[in-house]
Amino acid sequence: MNKIPSFTVDHLRLLRGIYVSRKDSVGTETLTTFDIRMREPNREPVMGAPELHTIEHLAATYLRNDAEWGERVIYWGPMGCLTGNYLILKGDLTARDILPLVRRMFAFIAGFDGDVPGASAKDCGNYLLMNLPMARYEARRFLLLLDNIKEENLNYPV
Repeated sequence: MNKIPSFTVDHLRLLRGIYVSRKDSVGTETLTTFDIRMREPNREPVMGAPELHTIEHLAATYLRNDAEWGERVIYWGPMGCLTGNYLILKGDLTARDILPLVRRMFAFIAGFDGDVPGASAKDCGNYLLMNLPMARYEARRFLLLLDNIKEENLNYPV
């Protein structure tokens, strides 16, 4: 079998950041998949599942309600390796194109106070797996990077 593209990225050199993981054509539309890498793979501890699950609920809710981008959101969800998330948007986009959106979203998560959307037995298959204080911490930590982003945090290592 051939390796899928995400397994060809050098994870030993990959930094935290926002990367274009792939672009796919679906009919006349282009879908861009973004790698929202919150931890350096194999060098930093992974995020805990409860905070990542909380980020998933908050980010998905925020993104789908965003006045500018909401209609273009296809998917937001965690990576199996627990080092970040995938965001799929309609359009032929770059990491710089979505930087303001991602900043706003992580600022929303960092400041969120209240009941996590969808965190009930009726709405979620594992609603007890939530940690809002840690989700807020992780969002603040990622915002520090976003506020000082460099090209190396926007382009996969070659």
